[in-house]
Amino acid sequence: MVLTDSAHADPKNAVPFRLRIDGHWVRVDERLLRAHPGSGAMLAYRDREASTVFHSFHAGSKRAYRWMTEHREQNGGATAETEATMAEANGTAAKTKVIRTEVEENGKKKSNGTGAALLPPDKIDAINMGKFGKSAEANEKICRSFDVLRSRVRSLGLLRADDAFFVFKFIQCVALIAFAVFLQSRDFFLASALCMGIAWQQLGWMIHEYGHQQHFGSWWWNDVCGYVCGNLMQGFSLGGWKEQHNVHHAAPNVDGRDGDLDLLPLWATIGTQLKRIDGASPLAHLLPFQHLYWSFALPLLRFSWLLQSVQFVCQMRHSFYDIHRQRALVEQCSLALHWSLVFVQLYFLPDNLARLQYFLVSNLFAGFLIAHVVTYNHYSTDKFAYDDPILENFACLQLYTTRNMRPGPFIDWLWGGLNYQIEHHLFPTMPRHNLKKVMPLVKEFCAENDIPYMVRTVQKCTQLMGLVPFASKLVRSPLDCDRETQKHTENQILKKFFFNFSVDDYFTGFRLVIEHLRRVAEAATETLVSHHSQKSAMNGHSSRK
Repeated sequence: MVLTDSAHADPKNAVPFRLRIDGHWVRVDERLLRAHPGSGAMLAYRDREASTVFHSFHAGSKRAYRWMTEHREQNGGATAETEATMAEANGTAAKTKVIRTEVEENGKKKSNGTGAALLPPDKIDAINMGKFGKSAEANEKICRSFDVLRSRVRSLGLLRADDAFFVFKFIQCVALIAFAVFLQSRDFFLASALCMGIAWQQLGWMIHEYGHQQHFGSWWWNDVCGYVCGNLMQGFSLGGWKEQHNVHHAAPNVDGRDGDLDLLPLWATIGTQLKRIDGASPLAHLLPFQHLYWSFALPLLRFSWLLQSVQFVCQMRHSFYDIHRQRALVEQCSLALHWSLVFVQLYFLPDNLARLQYFLVSNLFAGFLIAHVVTYNHYSTDKFAYDDPILENFACLQLYTTRNMRPGPFIDWLWGGLNYQIEHHLFPTMPRHNLKKVMPLVKEFCAENDIPYMVRTVQKCTQLMGLVPFASKLVRSPLDCDRETQKHTENQILKKFFFNFSVDDYFTGFRLVIEHLRRVAEAATETLVSHHSQKSAMNGHSSRK
């Protein structure tokens, strides 16, 4: 997983472009893009319909809507959709296509003649890729239905945060850190390191929430709390997190738009990435085994994000975006203070070996706790091509690329509400404590519009409920079967199957992640075989000369 989307084109080369919002084209030039607080998130929808994603990302943001109004007034109003503006939009879309082609060509140049091209292109391109087959009428109906759902959610007050909830979660994190320090002072070093790892994981959910502006109506207060929970207490850059995560939310699992898909050179999540590998590289020979070492690498995620956070804040002063240059000093100082506190804590351990062990255990444990959540929800679902029509339907894009985990008090706490990932992706500014409340409305929306709602327990238990009366009849004696016996039998069947499916649900997503990686691994094996065959043939030809 990467912190920034390296697959995005250079912002300077991407402007100008347009966004279609509420039936009008809004022109985005370099000045506007530089000033955008969400940095490069809007690049994912350049020259496309962006009404729903705009409203979903800026729900409750008076600043965003005021800025949009001012921008329209300064530019003579939003441009109505006419043949002329459509032609201009098509022109900028062509420019976007050229940019995309250049990115692909650069990838091919880096491959140095990989054998991927020797495999059938359709076979490579289809690996782990989904297809969006909704008709234009169905597509329009879904978009209208989701607009109604958004209005209903707002009227129910589900986008409003409970201050007490966030205060309580912050106190929990502080208490975990304090308890870890207490355990360290009593020489329970292993327990202290594990407790610190849990604290860092829980703080990770809080930087996630403040990065999404979920708590306060003021972006300033959300950012302040994000710097405290993220940079200072966690060691993660809030600005770097936003840079990557906002783009991910705008276009999850879309090749070339979602940076989370780009895990090369260690992993290839989709077949098309095999075209960018260098068959002669030693790392390329790991890809056929990527599904085997994936799980062992999960604990390393925190180390990766820590390093990338340091790299990001060091480069903020030279960023294309105004927000990063303005916040550079704050981010750098808060991150430096975090590492100062870490070193102070490690100093009070008895020796260097204990310090190294504590540092590794706490960070690896936190890395696993974070990674086993964030990799579950998306890597187990289909991916989509750069220009797939699903980008025109925000709700379907989120639902086709997102998987939920079964709810429950412990899972809700451990996963930081991301077991309601579907609801979170549909309403990214919704506070965590309201995600469970909106779940029935989302399920109703999916059922009415024939859209998949991916959570295994709900589907399987619904099927199971229909089988219980039939199963109880199979064990019923024709001579003595009173209602109490029948009820007891049904309860036993329910307990057995509900337990099995609940446990199975926890591992379903992980099994599917491994399956997706295995598919690409098999293609990588064929790719390397083709590459070596081609190389051997060339060497043989040269020797004959």
